[in-house]
Amino acid sequence: MMKRYLLLLLITSSLQAQLYFPPGPAGQWDTLSPQSLNWCPEALSTLDSFLLASHSKSFIILKNGRIVHEAYYGSYTQDSVWYWASAGKTLKAFLVGKAQEEGFLSINDTSSKYLGNGWTSAPAAKESLITLKDQLQMTTGLDYLVADLDCTADSCLLYKADAGSQWFYHNAPYLLLKDVLEVATGNSLNRYTQITLAGGIGFRGLWLDNLYFSNARQMARFGLLLLGEGVWDGQTILGDSAYFNAMVASSQNLNPAYGYLTWLNGKNSFIQPGLPVSFNGAIIPSAPSDLYMAAGKNDQRIYVAPSEGMVVVRQGNAAGSSVLALSSFDNQLWSYIAELNCNGIGLEETAESESGIYPNPGTGRAFLPPGKSLHSILRADGRPVRFDVTADLLQFQAPAGLYFLRYSDGSSEIYQLR
Repeated sequence: MMKRYLLLLLITSSLQAQLYFPPGPAGQWDTLSPQSLNWCPEALSTLDSFLLASHSKSFIILKNGRIVHEAYYGSYTQDSVWYWASAGKTLKAFLVGKAQEEGFLSINDTSSKYLGNGWTSAPAAKESLITLKDQLQMTTGLDYLVADLDCTADSCLLYKADAGSQWFYHNAPYLLLKDVLEVATGNSLNRYTQITLAGGIGFRGLWLDNLYFSNARQMARFGLLLLGEGVWDGQTILGDSAYFNAMVASSQNLNPAYGYLTWLNGKNSFIQPGLPVSFNGAIIPSAPSDLYMAAGKNDQRIYVAPSEGMVVVRQGNAAGSSVLALSSFDNQLWSYIAELNCNGIGLEETAESESGIYPNPGTGRAFLPPGKSLHSILRADGRPVRFDVTADLLQFQAPAGLYFLRYSDGSSEIYQLR
């Protein structure tokens, strides 16, 4: 722990001096050759083959702000625009922080202050417990056993538990942050995004309701702003360092792998979207433990790894089965990135991991980790799945998707069935 703490102190004190920031949208973005980082051409080729096979449209790696690798697949080009899906959550969290810094709101305000009394069907005393911070950290306590988790009508927002006592990836309270920002700032979400980011970092894109659209380089710009902790080439975009640090740290104890609408690696447990139960281990064992990410459906990603000075962007269709945010794609991708160095020296700070079920993703026939006894398999809705294990060979049949394997020793992992 002391080693990691000292490392983070060194990163914080020196990162700004090391970072390069590209000029406006039409300017030339400086590059860094992979060879200067001792990356092997063969390993890059293998990475590109994996990305192509996993239905990617674009992929960018920045090192201290400079482009080391940029690739586009199929008919997708540098100018092509794609949706961020829930990766836009981190962008919106950043905007909420800016609105607080400018005095438009406080995240400790009750949500009713901006959404009006009766924005839920919860009893008034329970609704008044919900704050903007609860919307940011997925702890509103609203019922997730409803037909449509995107429905923002009061009839869909039912009381289940007191705010702050329950974590669930409930999309509707997040979607309502658009209304909060627009009421608080007096601007449309697009206008406030432009005021905050267009002039400062040359950021271009468009919100269509709650979905943000841009090209890959715009995602990389936002990732670089995050790597710079809200500062762009000496210009402070978000000066509230307490808010920024809270955004990319555990925001509550129920799901330590979640900050303010942002996923965090290197924690001892996480809750997968769609389930109310916790699983042991980091979300991306092969990635740096200080990595955090803006993560969206079908594997839209902005990864930020401060200890490596890296920003990694991926756009595309789902690498495997369509999932809300987390998927096995993350761990596979970072396994390839860790192998880029020609000397076989991977990323310096990675979360500890044990060997897991193999192959994963798979077809329902897979080998269990050595010494592990399988207790149960759960669907995304928590229902159990029948299975058979013979001499460490697991076999089960079910629709494609994510399944949660619980072992008899209390450990668990996610299995993606293709």
